[in-house]
Amino acid sequence: MSQTPEELEADIARQREELAATVTELQTKVEDRAKQTARQAAIVGGAVAAVFVVVLVVRKIRARR
Repeated sequence: MSQTPEELEADIARQREELAATVTELQTKVEDRAKQTARQAAIVGGAVAAVFVVVLVVRKIRARR
């Protein structure tokens, strides 16, 4: 089936809009994952810091004995 130039242009415009929507959706997913990863990294960093403080406190207590 042959399309007229106008039909081709309309089809290309529709495909561009679909592609733009897909790119936006993927970008949102990537940003959400990046935020989740950053939150997880902050939690792990906080846990490491807490363990470090506990180790320092235990060493200090043992040093007093």
